[in-house]
Amino acid sequence: MGRKPKVLDQYGRPVKRAELTQEVAAATVGGARSPVFGYPADGLDPVVLASILRAADHGDPIRYMGLAETIEERDPHYLAVLGTRKRAVSQLEITVEPGADTPDAKKHAELIRAWLKRDELTEEIFNILDAVGKGYSFTEIIWDYSESQYQPERLEWRDQRWFRFDRTDLRTPLLLDDKGREVPLSPFKFIFAPMPAKSGLYLRSGLARIASWSWMFKAYTQRDWSIFTQTFGQPIRIGKYAPGTSDAEKNTLFRAVADIAGDCAAIMPASMSVDIVAAPNVGASSDLYEKRADWLDKQTSKAVLGQTSTTDAVTGGLGSGKEHREVQEDIERADGRMLAAILNRQLVRPFIDLNHGPQKVYPRLVIARPEAEDLKAWTDATVPWVAAGLQVSQKEVLDKLGLSAPKAKDAILGKPPETPPQPGMQPGAGNGNTPESIFKGGFYTRNENSGGDTALQSEQPSTGDFSGVSPIPDLTARLELEAGPAVDGMLDQIEAMFGAASSFEEFREILLNAYSDLDASGLTVSLTDAITAAAAGGRAAAEDEAGD
Repeated sequence: MGRKPKVLDQYGRPVKRAELTQEVAAATVGGARSPVFGYPADGLDPVVLASILRAADHGDPIRYMGLAETIEERDPHYLAVLGTRKRAVSQLEITVEPGADTPDAKKHAELIRAWLKRDELTEEIFNILDAVGKGYSFTEIIWDYSESQYQPERLEWRDQRWFRFDRTDLRTPLLLDDKGREVPLSPFKFIFAPMPAKSGLYLRSGLARIASWSWMFKAYTQRDWSIFTQTFGQPIRIGKYAPGTSDAEKNTLFRAVADIAGDCAAIMPASMSVDIVAAPNVGASSDLYEKRADWLDKQTSKAVLGQTSTTDAVTGGLGSGKEHREVQEDIERADGRMLAAILNRQLVRPFIDLNHGPQKVYPRLVIARPEAEDLKAWTDATVPWVAAGLQVSQKEVLDKLGLSAPKAKDAILGKPPETPPQPGMQPGAGNGNTPESIFKGGFYTRNENSGGDTALQSEQPSTGDFSGVSPIPDLTARLELEAGPAVDGMLDQIEAMFGAASSFEEFREILLNAYSDLDASGLTVSLTDAITAAAAGGRAAAEDEAGD
């Protein structure tokens, strides 16, 4: 086997193939990459939160990442909206577009398609999307070379606390090695996925940064609400004892009132009294805590999902709900494109380079929801044009509707298409005439052998058998010959109007307005002659029949 081509990463560093199949950023017990961290959210107040964020701004993300993880664990609302956004993208269809229309490019695209069929891919993409909340994520690529071909065997999520950024720009990611030193990322080994909510440093661009303030204020609100509920939401129980009651009896009485429920119990002599004054606005105060907590949740929904209608059951208009759904789709589309760009650059390109060497073009992943097409609107717009003579490919219509062409032995649904008689033809027979346009055609002639279909006009009823040949076909042929130029002239004008119209409604208006300008003089003369000839022919036939 020949030597594999030398490959460089995006920074121009040579790829060390021996490291590709090894884990270089796994957790270490007692080392710099410990999976166990503290809980910086315990006892959080504005001063502590500000210090955590300032430390992250200066390149120390440990406490900030711990806080972001804690918020996901302790705030059900934030976990729900963030999970909704990540799962929406992780379940989108992934398609592969070849880099060019060449056999090699199509072969490379097929290699990527085969790998995308892995069942683990949805979970791996969900883990990469941890960057939505925290601003960025790291995923280690564990390559497999068992079949003499490199392909990603696993995409392992790595804790952001095991990485740092170069102090000179706070943008170049570095890995903490086993000794705690900051080292560059190994080429083709990591997917560094920045997905910022705003422009700026990656450490300051995560949604968790703004969610931390809402979560802290809501924690204060929930604490105050709990104290309020404990104070005003429970009944107070007071036991009274008579003078001369022993201490043992007093203890028994106190245990009795205390065991009825929780706190808020006391005992006193029967001769004493305690006045309990209830707050007049207890209900309003309780609503205040709930409204504040709900308001903070709505701000979190706006930050994560861009709207609140999908998380809060608030009655609204159909238009408002549609607008909110469009906002959510915009965010989903942006996340999908951003993720696709990351994977194209840091996964697809290394995949192809390791197996086929550097290329001019590479396959391209597209992560997006298929655009829904209004088939009813398309059908309503197409059918009138087909009826007017527009020729449409049957295969294109079937593809549009998602149907396949029936095979020879398939049962066919629906009635077979009818073939109407062509203008200028006898029904059931062809005369070779082809319409010149969707308007022009020959005159329709009745079948002369159709029996009672043709009624010969005469002034007197028939009194005997008439065995002669009907003059109607000859009269029709003569009328078509003499009136044809006049009719063609009128149809030329109508066809020009049809070509100028953009819709059937506009064509109707043009035709009605121009009707009086159509030159029908030639047709009038031809019809007058035809009617006269028909009347004369009918009279002659009647006279011949009477003479017989």
